[in-house]
Amino acid sequence: MDTNEEVNASIVKGDPIKLPSVTDGWRFNFNRQAKKGNSQAYVLITEETPDIIEGCLIYKMRDEIEPYLAFIEIALHNRGRQKKYDKVAGCLIAYASRLSFILAEGPYKGWLAFEVSEEKKENQLKLMTIYSTKYGAIRLAETNTMLIKPEDGEKLIEEYITLQT
Repeated sequence: MDTNEEVNASIVKGDPIKLPSVTDGWRFNFNRQAKKGNSQAYVLITEETPDIIEGCLIYKMRDEIEPYLAFIEIALHNRGRQKKYDKVAGCLIAYASRLSFILAEGPYKGWLAFEVSEEKKENQLKLMTIYSTKYGAIRLAETNTMLIKPEDGEKLIEEYITLQT
């Protein structure tokens, strides 16, 4: 369903919310990952259906200085041709980029690192290509590590997030 209609949504800390897990049909157990040192879960919910999680991310500061997007996943109903909402991943990545400007200092401010790991190499390369073309991420040498530079993070924030004043 592609109507190009935008809906009001929020990204909130996942503390009071039951986080998605593999038992709910998700790939990751976000509750368990959020409990690992220095990690914080965030979920994207809409105003219309605040009890339904549209996407989730785990953000952390590696070694207390490096902004790191540890996990990201969109809800099953937001995947494929019949997805309900299209920009969930973009909103979550933009939010993680925003956190990197707020929480990081010095040379790490505004940078966002993450790993792309898929069972099949071709799926991993396909996903890396999406991150590069859609979100401006760059691959670090021949690794599965990707980075979003501060200037590209700013573009994502402008495109995907409307900040409340």
